[in-house]
Amino acid sequence: MLPSAAVFYLPWEINSSVPEGKVLRTFGRLSHYDLARSEAILTVRHSSAQYQVCVNTKFVEPFQAQLGSCYLVLGEAEHREGEGPVLKARILTCVEGMNVPLLEQAIQEQRNYFNKRQE
Repeated sequence: MLPSAAVFYLPWEINSSVPEGKVLRTFGRLSHYDLARSEAILTVRHSSAQYQVCVNTKFVEPFQAQLGSCYLVLGEAEHREGEGPVLKARILTCVEGMNVPLLEQAIQEQRNYFNKRQE
């Protein structure tokens, strides 16, 4: 049997309540990349607040990090003591030029569809 598809999480929804090992997808602008630590920080603004997602890039290196570009990431949530969740990336794709508000709308529409289908 195949594993279930990764659920799309908006960056501001990723917090300590995301279960360890949960496969998820998210997006954000690459604001920091540390090759020595295999760690990247994706940021996004929403409702006048800025949110960050820490990404472990060990399994997708080497990649051409373009600071300021928009990235889409697929991976598993990992919890570290004293920190928020870290996303262990399996796929990290530059999607510069993507219409972020339209992506957010598409995610909401997909969620509505799945909710109606389960009822």
